[in-house]
Amino acid sequence: MEALSTIESFVRSAESGSFSAAARRMGLTPAAVSKNVAKLEANLGVRLFQRSTRSLALTEAGERFLSDVGSGLATLQAAMSNLASSGGLPAGTLKVSLAPAFGRDYVLPLLADFLEKFPAVVPDWHFENRQVDLIGEGFDAAIGGGIELAPGVVARELSRLHLIPVAAPAYLAKHPPIGSPQALASLDGVVWRSPQTGRVRPWLLQKRDGQQATVELKPRVTMNDPEALCRGVLMGLGVGLVGMPHALPHLHSGALVRLLPRWYSDVGAVSLYYAGTKLLPAKTRAFVDFMVGAFRVQDLAGTLRADR
Repeated sequence: MEALSTIESFVRSAESGSFSAAARRMGLTPAAVSKNVAKLEANLGVRLFQRSTRSLALTEAGERFLSDVGSGLATLQAAMSNLASSGGLPAGTLKVSLAPAFGRDYVLPLLADFLEKFPAVVPDWHFENRQVDLIGEGFDAAIGGGIELAPGVVARELSRLHLIPVAAPAYLAKHPPIGSPQALASLDGVVWRSPQTGRVRPWLLQKRDGQQATVELKPRVTMNDPEALCRGVLMGLGVGLVGMPHALPHLHSGALVRLLPRWYSDVGAVSLYYAGTKLLPAKTRAFVDFMVGAFRVQDLAGTLRADR
């Protein structure tokens, strides 16, 4: 019977494409991971990887073995984690990736209640504007928008992501009132460049009654970070289409003014992502159920809507 560590070393190396990345995830040295894989290959009598100085690729036998053991490893580890839970309660490190502004302003305030309910869980939270490889990087869950739904990953929607046109009062004082979406094109735009495509795209604004209008702002400043874009608008650099999670505190304080109050752009969902295994670790299940329930009870999804 193979030791679990040798099989995990193989699976993590296959998922990440390198012994070094697998070692970081497992808390081992690359040499230890390589040694574990070599031991597994010797015991099985087959070569699982084709190795070179620059790459690590699965052999045909390696592909078959990964298909056979990959999901089983996750199930076995979940079973062991649940069995080792403190007093039958969820326990262990909970590694979560969160979109910075959304995570800081709407998820982090829920943490104290979560920890009071599940004191044996230790959050390891990463606030970052990037799409993580949930399974390959060893995250238990992720919260954000626009994350590609990879095989084996489940998404639970927490709220819609609505963008609204806003500007600082000082900027608006220098320009005539805006009465239609088309009039936005006459103002300076603080625009967003997609990190994925490198493009500055026009936005489709809509109203609840079905009206639609395409808006293409005149670029005055271009940014690829949504929080920086919001700060640029706060500085009075121009008009920007800002996500409700970023804009809401500044609308309440009066630092930003919403233009065309009934118009907004729906760019998708902010969701909670996790691996959809049959036997989900108790700590992950507790986190998912708690967050979905908290958003429902506090109507956070309603708070972040721009169509009301």
